[in-house]
Amino acid sequence: MNMLQIASIAGLIAYFAVLLFAVTREKKNHSVVDYFFAGRSLPFWALSITFVASWWGAGSAISTADLAYSDGLGAFWYYGVPVLVATFLMILSAKAIRRVGYLTQGSMMEARYSKSVAKLLSVMILIFMTLNAASQMVGIGTFFGTYLGLNYEIAILVGTGIVLIYSMFGGFRGVVLTDIIQFCLLLISAVVVFVVALRQAGGFDMITQTAAALGKDDYLSPTAGASKYMAYVITFGCSWMIQANVWQRISAARSNEDARKMTVMSFFAYIPLYLIVVATGMAGLVLFDDMPEGGIVTAVVVDYMSPVVGALVFVGIAAAIMSTMDSLINTGAMTLSLDLNTRQKTEQQKLNFSRIATLLVTLVAILIALRIRSILVVSWMASDVITTGVFVPLVLGFIWRRGNAKGALTSMVLGLVYCWYNLLISFGVALPSFWEPQSALQVVLGVALSCVAYVGVSLCTAPDYEKADHFIAMADLFEKGGRR
Repeated sequence: MNMLQIASIAGLIAYFAVLLFAVTREKKNHSVVDYFFAGRSLPFWALSITFVASWWGAGSAISTADLAYSDGLGAFWYYGVPVLVATFLMILSAKAIRRVGYLTQGSMMEARYSKSVAKLLSVMILIFMTLNAASQMVGIGTFFGTYLGLNYEIAILVGTGIVLIYSMFGGFRGVVLTDIIQFCLLLISAVVVFVVALRQAGGFDMITQTAAALGKDDYLSPTAGASKYMAYVITFGCSWMIQANVWQRISAARSNEDARKMTVMSFFAYIPLYLIVVATGMAGLVLFDDMPEGGIVTAVVVDYMSPVVGALVFVGIAAAIMSTMDSLINTGAMTLSLDLNTRQKTEQQKLNFSRIATLLVTLVAILIALRIRSILVVSWMASDVITTGVFVPLVLGFIWRRGNAKGALTSMVLGLVYCWYNLLISFGVALPSFWEPQSALQVVLGVALSCVAYVGVSLCTAPDYEKADHFIAMADLFEKGGRR
């Protein structure tokens, strides 16, 4: 074991100790509102930080840089553009989400449609959260494995174990507190890697010259990735806009105005963060002849940094992955506890089951991460479930009074069937299709199918105007009742 690995392990132990100390010093959770929403007492700036940290995971910190190595500035379209699209839409809808008065998407959809719609939606959200948590575990397994020389399986257990401990006992308040610490670390790490990579590469002039010499004419074009990554813009953008852990943060805000401030602050924070990572990957074009094992970020740390600085960056990248993983696990547990399990009566019983739910979501995600070792594949699977199965009835439920429970249920079932049909194709099952797996056409067809089913069945069955009008009036998405 070299000095960098020794220093990194020491940094990881110190980091875990700080997180554990911070969580144990926080006030105890006495209810599920405390456990999953921190008693709705957190300031908007703290929620904004955890908002950013929850999306800034393995894909953002590692995969984006690797894609930028190959595709240049166009790689911003892979994660950066979908995040900005989703966040902008959240700015427009944050107050409406708050005004309906329900803490979870399941309870919202029960109020808007029916209990059966709410249950199916909650199941799909749970699938989404578990799969996304698994994608972060893949990231931490690959990163820890390459960086520390650990076995992939052991690396997953070590990284996930740290997250599980503080998530189980700290709840959402613990997630937010640790996210603030983690965000500071990941921000410092991202800047350090960027500065070192750019300096070693000789600046943007050398990147431009190298790209030209290699025939990469569009390497510095901001629009070059639009067509290549459009499928991800649509899929990730739609799914992240309605991502339950984002809505959880909106619900946890002190007020409607704080919820809006949180989303605005987050939007502007994402732009420099993603550009820094993209630029780091582009610098790799000068530094490395081929894609290094473990990716660009890991290679820059190993080849160009001292053990102490490298250990700091290691902890920062680990923090980025963990800050996303803890949010996904916490929200998955919230869905399981509040929307799917209704047998717990007392507040203490609910709180105890919430911790059990956190453990269950984590264990299932670990099993997935051990079987599918691709961040992109698992992330796509997760987002496809939400985009094709949930997006249409959830969003249109806020604006179209004619939409009813039968339309929503049909839309979700067909969307889910379509999603799993494509999943079988991607795993090599010979099924008829005229679209490519993980393509923009696949996504558009899925959303269109869901929309046609929702509209068609709603128009052909009896409306429930009383329930719809009450919900839409509470949301007041377009603020027809005046700014509140």
